[in-house]
Amino acid sequence: MRIPVFISLLGLSALPFASQAQSSAPVAPAPPAPQWHLLDPKTDGVQGISAQRAYQELLSKRVASPVIVAVIDGGIDTTHADLKRVLWRNTKEIAGNGKDDDRNGYVDDVYGWNFLGGKDGRNIDVESYEDTRLYARLKPLYEGKLRVAVPEAKRAEYDLYQQVKKSYKAHYDEDHAQYTQIKAVYEQTQQLADKLRRELGVSRLDTATLRNPTTPDEQLREVALMYYLNLRQYDQPDLESVLKEMKEAYEQNKNLVEFSLDPAFNPRTIVGDNPDDTKDRSYGNRDVMGPDPMHGTHVAGIIAADRQNNLGVLGVAGGLVRIMAVRAVPNGDERDKDVANAIRYAVDNGAQIINMSFGKYFSPQRQAVEDAIKYAGSKGVLLVHSAGNEANNLDQVAQYPAARTLAGQPFANLLTVGAAARLADEHLVADFSNYSPQQVDVFAPGVQIYSTLPGSEYGNLSGTSMAAPVVAGMAAVLKSYFPRLTAQDLKRIILQSAVPSKVQVRQPGTDKLVDFGTLSSTGGLVNLYQAVLLAQQQEAAATK
Repeated sequence: MRIPVFISLLGLSALPFASQAQSSAPVAPAPPAPQWHLLDPKTDGVQGISAQRAYQELLSKRVASPVIVAVIDGGIDTTHADLKRVLWRNTKEIAGNGKDDDRNGYVDDVYGWNFLGGKDGRNIDVESYEDTRLYARLKPLYEGKLRVAVPEAKRAEYDLYQQVKKSYKAHYDEDHAQYTQIKAVYEQTQQLADKLRRELGVSRLDTATLRNPTTPDEQLREVALMYYLNLRQYDQPDLESVLKEMKEAYEQNKNLVEFSLDPAFNPRTIVGDNPDDTKDRSYGNRDVMGPDPMHGTHVAGIIAADRQNNLGVLGVAGGLVRIMAVRAVPNGDERDKDVANAIRYAVDNGAQIINMSFGKYFSPQRQAVEDAIKYAGSKGVLLVHSAGNEANNLDQVAQYPAARTLAGQPFANLLTVGAAARLADEHLVADFSNYSPQQVDVFAPGVQIYSTLPGSEYGNLSGTSMAAPVVAGMAAVLKSYFPRLTAQDLKRIILQSAVPSKVQVRQPGTDKLVDFGTLSSTGGLVNLYQAVLLAQQQEAAATK
């Protein structure tokens, strides 16, 4: 499930790689003002990762080596002006000839692969939730039955049904309530915006217009000033931009209510495979954009938006980092089979780091995903995963892909990331972020992160989906400038260099104040400057 937390104007929470040559490190340009996550806590007063400082003070005289970062997500806009130069290109594949030129099993996979598409070019957009799918399968078997009447060999499945039934009802109630709320706020804002435009005689409600509204209507003046203050707070240029984001959130939630919660809904016929056959890998198509590339485009920009084109935004990683697009995450819940195959595709085609900004709370084919993660580990690939946006303690509520194996051991090549905000106060931990002193490794910037959006546009999104690519970008920087680092080295350096904070924060989902250090295994915020220092120390020690 890849819905980031959506923060509206009213504060509503919703939710060609050909060259193998080395390159000199680019001069670190100043980030656009909204990109607080790249800044330094000491010099800039925000809890950024000190990326600009790292480039300027530590990396300016080093050379970068090629690094491929796979983004397993809902699709990437490959035409975006700030991304097209940093996209991975499969140089062994001839685009559009309908042949598997490199014989890797995937036809015309120039930018990556889409595991949510059919051979006829159609694509899945909205999928059902995993608890919906399980509910539909298990209800005919166990509804109305007592546990004692179920054969002992089937009682574990009976117990799963009871959990799924409860989860499905909670999902149903929550999504309908959220949809109703978003719909009401969107329609009200739209009506007030129309009224303001008519009254003020303008076609665009920007901050200058809303700050000094020329109307004798005192109530309308108050509304305009409220919008002005919120536009400033959320770094939005005009009310029209906010309405566009609100409309997208409204339509997305409408689809989830109408389709993801419908036990009879099955879009998998578009793909034409057997979703229960995890050994099958020969399905999908080449369309890595898909019908809704917003989330993946934003994630890709956080990692590696072009740092040398003087446009838009700066990715955390620069130099020779390239983004491989692997589409496996719909609007709804991803399938374990697709996640496992996406990981294997990325690894087999050269990815050294994989970003996974998605998650769900049931995993019927968990072993297939675990095997894929271990396969990535055997090939030296680091995976970075978002912790989730439900304010859950993951020691009490399991989220998948899990941070630990079925046997309870942590993966040596997997990082799980929670979301942090820009100021070191009681709101430092995002109120939506999942947390855990054992299942979450570290926190990273994930609130109001400014990055690329489809159509060569830009905007803010919030969520652990944004925090994970910050860390994936850091790992890419380390791998690019210190190419001998293994996946285990990258994980260790990122965790050991995390900066602890002694601030008391609100435990997500509550008003309870707790020590920040109790919400993750490191108790720290990631910091690229400190990570590069640690990598330099390891490099120096290895040469002695």
